[in-house]
Amino acid sequence: MDFSAVPLPPGDFTIGKTFSFEAGHRLPGLPDEHKCSRQHGHSYEVEVILTAPSLEGPGFVTDFGALAPFKEFLNAELDHHNLHEILPFEPTSERLAQFLAGWFIQNLQPAIPGRLVAVLVRETQSSWARFDVEGQ
Repeated sequence: MDFSAVPLPPGDFTIGKTFSFEAGHRLPGLPDEHKCSRQHGHSYEVEVILTAPSLEGPGFVTDFGALAPFKEFLNAELDHHNLHEILPFEPTSERLAQFLAGWFIQNLQPAIPGRLVAVLVRETQSSWARFDVEGQ
């Protein structure tokens, strides 16, 4: 088969990378009888999703290695902390996803190719929240 005869359709490229950290929290805005109003913890997974209309050499949206500062931030600032004690908002997964998108855009996006599309925060295997970034 002549692989050079396969047409390459136009479109955008999308990548994702998952990171993890451990943290505790409680949601003091909930009624006392709600289980999430009590201190508890999660093995959080955070996925960042980036897109680009074209690829950088040798064929990347963004080199996955260029995302290392995001992992360093998670490790240094959030891992093994009580999130309700360090964040300026009630640390729901929804708000955490929005916050992490903001940090990524401010601190990492200017230095890398690709544009952040969304951040997904998973508290458990069956529970997640996703923040979609409006077009920039």
